[in-house]
Amino acid sequence: MNGIYCGPPPLPDEIWTRWNLDPVLIGSLILAAVLLKRDRAGQLGIAVLAVVFVSPLCALSSALFSARVAHHVLLVAVAAPLIASTMPAHRTGSITLPFALATSVLWFWHLPGPYDMALGNIAIYWAMQLSLIGSALWFWRAVLAPGREPVDALVFICLAFAQMGMLGALLTFAPSPLYAAHAMAPLEWGLTPLSDQQLGGLVMWVPAGLPYAALAILVARRGWANLRRGAA
Repeated sequence: MNGIYCGPPPLPDEIWTRWNLDPVLIGSLILAAVLLKRDRAGQLGIAVLAVVFVSPLCALSSALFSARVAHHVLLVAVAAPLIASTMPAHRTGSITLPFALATSVLWFWHLPGPYDMALGNIAIYWAMQLSLIGSALWFWRAVLAPGREPVDALVFICLAFAQMGMLGALLTFAPSPLYAAHAMAPLEWGLTPLSDQQLGGLVMWVPAGLPYAALAILVARRGWANLRRGAA
């Protein structure tokens, strides 16, 4: 199972030929899409997963840390909440444990050792991907659960973005490259390993805030609508 999922780092002139046509992956995405065919949010979530794992972004993330960060942001902050919104939740429960687990998983896989192992071994790669999406699904299902107090949900959405922003800041201001997996490939793309890492940190620090802001607005609007119905 050694090797890089989606193949070796691509060169700039071949990136648009590097689609991932793994039949198991594509079959799984099609099955998930069929199961969620009546839910638009779920369908959008599966489409985001296709962008992450099937499109050339998958191959590009073998080359550039910044592309890998975009991959992870789409996974945990876009696909996960879309799919989680389709999952049943019979009780609200606490958000604290799902938040702690999702945060721990995200930070663990951005430590240099686990990160480099995941990019060099397909089994560990999928352990990374499944633990990221699984913990994010649990977190967002807790946040978006029916009956959740909007204030509680908004607090944890802000905390989730804050911890991602903190990780992004640490990566942006790190004085040297941290990831051996991206020691050479960024040079082919006109980046040094350090500038690629800094770009990845900025992606995690700034643009990643957009999906969290959108979800905060959604929760606030839902809470306001419930309040108005209760007052009617």
